[in-house]
Amino acid sequence: MWGWLLFYGGTASVAFGSAYYHLRPDDNRVLLDTLPMMIAYSSLFSTFILERLGERIGLSCLFSLVVLAVLSTSYARTFNDLRLCMIFQLIPCIAIPIMTFLFPPKYTHSRYWLWTVGVFILAKMEALADMKIYRANNYIISGHSLEHLCSAIAPVLVTVMLMHRSCRFPRKSYCFLLLGSGSHDRLGEIKECP
Repeated sequence: MWGWLLFYGGTASVAFGSAYYHLRPDDNRVLLDTLPMMIAYSSLFSTFILERLGERIGLSCLFSLVVLAVLSTSYARTFNDLRLCMIFQLIPCIAIPIMTFLFPPKYTHSRYWLWTVGVFILAKMEALADMKIYRANNYIISGHSLEHLCSAIAPVLVTVMLMHRSCRFPRKSYCFLLLGSGSHDRLGEIKECP
């Protein structure tokens, strides 16, 4: 739940931070655009890890990745070097498809994870080809603008996934019963808890 809360909070904050930055682009304002985006990326990735590998690993990743997002954004602002932020955004785009095939999903509609990653990759490619796209369509729309539009599709895909999915394998809770027979205690049967 915390991962989804941070993801949607980060996504909503990106809208305001990006609007504030793009009204008057400035090195001081870019932090309000980048930090919420990094928090949204890290919380989405840790939520994926939580669903595939377990709650303990996912929550520890959530904390670690959010701290790393703040540190990488601070590094980018301090040293004017975006490489760490770019690597931070690229790792989930590589890891999620690999983990999708290695670890079984807990929920249905897991293909939406791949679609979301595809949209993120397309957005990054549009950002890299910013001026080429701008010239190719006779200066109507830039690659950077298309990047924003593609990035806005990702939360929509995730929301559709959450609306339609259900638990693929319902987990049952099991109890270990200790059966005693005189002085010889032994581990008894494993039974389903009521």
